[in-house]
Amino acid sequence: MSFGVIFLVSIVAGLLGAMTGMGGGIVIVPALTFLGVDIKYAIAASIVSVIATSTGSASAYVRDHITNVKIGMFLQVFSMIGALIGASITVASGQRLLFILFGLTLLVSLASMLKQQYGKKRQTPRQDPISHWLELEGSYYDRAAKQPIVYHGVRSYIAGPAMLVAGTTAGLLGIGAGALKVLIFDLIMGLPAKVSTTTSNLIIGVTALAGASVYLAAGLIEPGLVMPVMLGTTVGAFAGTRILMRISNRAVRMLFMGVLLVIGVQMLVRGIGGL
Repeated sequence: MSFGVIFLVSIVAGLLGAMTGMGGGIVIVPALTFLGVDIKYAIAASIVSVIATSTGSASAYVRDHITNVKIGMFLQVFSMIGALIGASITVASGQRLLFILFGLTLLVSLASMLKQQYGKKRQTPRQDPISHWLELEGSYYDRAAKQPIVYHGVRSYIAGPAMLVAGTTAGLLGIGAGALKVLIFDLIMGLPAKVSTTTSNLIIGVTALAGASVYLAAGLIEPGLVMPVMLGTTVGAFAGTRILMRISNRAVRMLFMGVLLVIGVQMLVRGIGGL
């Protein structure tokens, strides 16, 4: 398979991953399988690239003071444990099941986002004692809105176990589970969309590192495949961070939902068709 083709596809994956907080794996896994790569090798290559993508984009977001480092550090503990569990399941699973799980995960995430987008709007509740004790709050200057945004995180006692599930999904599918992590930050903790996206980028790399260790031990990490994927997603991630700073929260959310729909349906159809 051409190095150049994989590299170009990976740039697009990294771009979308950084802008939506989902990680490049959500695009690179379907793309590699479409090009004929075994899905387990694609997942292993993707989860290694997620480490590079997260590092590249997260550094820029932290510098711009949008990422909430304290929230990220608290929840990444749960995510790492889940990644070890999920990667172990993938090593022992069949390919068709992985296609179906990939598609279902993305479509369930989309349904949750649509419910929030078009359902009855609810105000973020007052900060609970646990979240207040952990000091899960912050502020940033929004360039698009041209005003400071002050917020506080809530329901951390629910977000922790939910992040364990997200981490399991990350290790299982090699996608960084940014799709689920953004939802946890958004729907459970009540964080602004840009804070959800950037904080997700901070922790998906650590989650991916935990999952990658399992794939490395299983012999599923192919250097010739990982190299162009990692380089491409890193380049795309840097470009994505620059674009995110200049678009609105609504645009970020709409892009997020569009990517979930297209990739989720495509993977689900391929999995069911294989059966």
